[in-house]
Amino acid sequence: MDYAATREEALARIAAAQDLGTLEGLRIEFLGKQGSISGLLKTLGAMSPEERQSVGPQIHALREGVTAALADAKAALEAAELEARLASENIDLTLPAPETPRGSVHPVSQVMDELAEIFADMGFAVATGPEIEDDWHNFTALNIPESHPARAMHDTFYFPDKDAEGRAMLLRTHTSPVQIRTMLDVVKANPGGAPIRIIAPGRVYRSDSDATHTPMFHQVEGLVIDKGIHLGHLKWTLETFLKAFFEREDIVLRLRPSYFPFTEPSVEVDVGFAIVNGKRVLGGSGDAPGHGWMELLGSGMVNRHVIAAGGLDPEEWQGFAFGIGVDRIAMLKYGMDDLRAFFDGDARWLSHYGFSANDVPTLSAGVGTQA
Repeated sequence: MDYAATREEALARIAAAQDLGTLEGLRIEFLGKQGSISGLLKTLGAMSPEERQSVGPQIHALREGVTAALADAKAALEAAELEARLASENIDLTLPAPETPRGSVHPVSQVMDELAEIFADMGFAVATGPEIEDDWHNFTALNIPESHPARAMHDTFYFPDKDAEGRAMLLRTHTSPVQIRTMLDVVKANPGGAPIRIIAPGRVYRSDSDATHTPMFHQVEGLVIDKGIHLGHLKWTLETFLKAFFEREDIVLRLRPSYFPFTEPSVEVDVGFAIVNGKRVLGGSGDAPGHGWMELLGSGMVNRHVIAAGGLDPEEWQGFAFGIGVDRIAMLKYGMDDLRAFFDGDARWLSHYGFSANDVPTLSAGVGTQA
C-alpha cells in the first residue's frame, strides 16, 4: 500500500474543508473507531515482527500527519469564524445596562422595622435576648407554675442538657424572658430601679404546625415599668400603636377580661373589622352594622411576682405588658392568607410581597411602603 499517496490524499481533503462540520466528518472518517487509518493501525497486530518493523513507522507517520493537519485546519476555521462574527456583530454602548437582579426585604423584617419606628416615637427601646433559654427565665420568673401546660414536652422544645445551675434548657416559647433580663440588668445598673420602656421582637418556638401556626414564628412584646402605671396607659399605647401601624385613625379596641400567669389583671384586646372584597380590613367599631370583633393580642398589668422576679419592689413599681404575633399583623396589613408562605422561601411570593431595602419605614412618610 502506498502510504505516502494516502497521506497526500487525506491532507488535500482536509485542506479543502470549508467548515468545522465537514472537518469533523473527515476526522471521524480517518481517525474514528471505524476510520481508515485506525483500521490500518489494527492490522499491525496480525503482522510478523519484520513487517511491523517496516510498515509500522509509515502507518504512525500517516496518523500523526493527518492529526496535525486536522488540528491546524480546525484552528484556522475557528479563527475565520470568529473574524466573521466580529465583523458582523456590534454592541451599542449607549444602551442602558440590563437590570441587575435585586433582593428584597422580607415582610417580617419590614414589619419589625415598622414596629421599631412606631414605638421609638413613643420612647420605647428595642431589647433582645437569647433564643436558647433556661426554664427559670422562660417560665418560673414569669409566674408560670410547674403544672402549666406550656411546660409540657408537646408544647415546648427542650434540650437534653442543663445549664451550670441545673436548670432545663429550651427554645424560648415567647420573648417575655427578655422582660425579666431587662429588669435584672436595670437593677444591676441602678439598685433602686428605673423606668423601663422596651419592646422585645424576635423569633420564638412552639411545637405546633398548621395553616395558622408554625414551629418557629415571630413575636413582639412590650413592657413598661414606672410609678403610677394603670390600664389607661396600656389602652392608649395600644391604640396609638395600631393606628400608626395600620395607618388608620378609625381603629377601635375592646378590652375583655382574661387570664395570663404573668399579668394581673389580664385583658384580651379585640379590634373592630369589616370584610371588604373578601378580606378583613381593620377599622370601625365591631358593634357597627357589617362589622365584627377580632381578637388581636393579649396584655395586662404586670403581675407582682414577675416584678419581684425582675429584682424590683412591686410596692413601688407597676407596669403593663403586651404581646402580639409579628407574622399575624403582617398578614392582616398586607393581605396574606397563609402563614406557611412566610417560611417557604418562594421567590415568587417574595417578589410580590417583598419590600425595597431603600424604603425605610418612617412615621412622616408612612410606615408601610406598599399600597
